[in-house]
Amino acid sequence: MPNITLFIKVGILTGIMLLTGCATINSVDGVNDPLEGYNRAMYSINDAVDRAVIKPVATGYDTVVPTGISQGVSNFFSNLNDITVILNDLLQLKFGQALDDAGRFALNSTVGFGGILDVATLAGHEKNNEDFGQTLGTWGIQPGPYVVLPFFGPRNFRDTFGLVGDMYTDPVNHIEDIATRNTLVATHVIDSRANNLSIKKVLDEAALDEYSYVRNAYLQHRLNLVYDGNPPQDDFDVFAD
Repeated sequence: MPNITLFIKVGILTGIMLLTGCATINSVDGVNDPLEGYNRAMYSINDAVDRAVIKPVATGYDTVVPTGISQGVSNFFSNLNDITVILNDLLQLKFGQALDDAGRFALNSTVGFGGILDVATLAGHEKNNEDFGQTLGTWGIQPGPYVVLPFFGPRNFRDTFGLVGDMYTDPVNHIEDIATRNTLVATHVIDSRANNLSIKKVLDEAALDEYSYVRNAYLQHRLNLVYDGNPPQDDFDVFAD
């Protein structure tokens, strides 16, 4: 059975926040962040956990594991993610992209030894980024207030709901053996963090207010993804100030 408890917790957290009526806009910078007090506290907690546990483990992983092996691990999880991508291609009526992504998944899963080798990219099947949060956006669902979730980090209300769909379509969450499932989840987390070790250094050097920098970068990135790189200029201008 998949980890249903985690799905329920995400849903309950989002429901509670919706009931608080957080629909106002932060008057300082025009960003929808009425939960800023909570968000800053949770951002600090997540950052402390990262500094104390996740980053040191990821640094050790990056140091000890040969590049070829770590790349294979990243490719493996990227290949599994293509299942979610294909489903969201279809939900967004991107049938041509869905066909190409299905070909990518089939090629990597067979010739690429379960996705360890990314032969599909070499064959011209580029990796696409689609998830349920983006799908909800293309359906016209508004993003809602910004929120920082425990462990998962930056989100908006729409992406929080989408996260439940993303988790449900992740094959790892359907592995019945708990030890195997937890090992794969932990490996994915550490591998992903190891691939982003340079980001924190950039934040420390570039941002006067790290929280605002991360928030605006996240919202801008998600806006670009929902509109496939061509967001409405009025929405995009919020982050240009």
